[in-house]
Amino acid sequence: MISHIDHIVLTVSDIEYSVNFYRRVLMMEETTFANGRKALKFGNQKINLQLLGQEPRNNAQIGSGDVCLITSWPLKEVLLHLEKEQVEIVEGPVEKSGAMGAIESVYFLDPDRNLIEISVYR
Repeated sequence: MISHIDHIVLTVSDIEYSVNFYRRVLMMEETTFANGRKALKFGNQKINLQLLGQEPRNNAQIGSGDVCLITSWPLKEVLLHLEKEQVEIVEGPVEKSGAMGAIESVYFLDPDRNLIEISVYR
């Protein structure tokens, strides 16, 4: 029935600050949609950003997100890039289980303390 994820939504405290972080740290592309809302595109997916209370249909909280992103880079290059961007690693590299098998992951927090996992399949 379900074939893939189209987008996810993260609740953040400052849209522009978050856009700049994801563009700089994860090299995502900023895009604008529906009434000026912001999103970050990568591959065939995107992360929509919303402010607290912007979406009345859910009970989202700032910093409650937990996202795993697969990279095409070797994990050592990811670590060097994160260090260059002064992003603190909170865990990793560690072995984890992804949707299609074993992955190696590093974890860090975005400006709102959403947990971001960058992974490679072994």
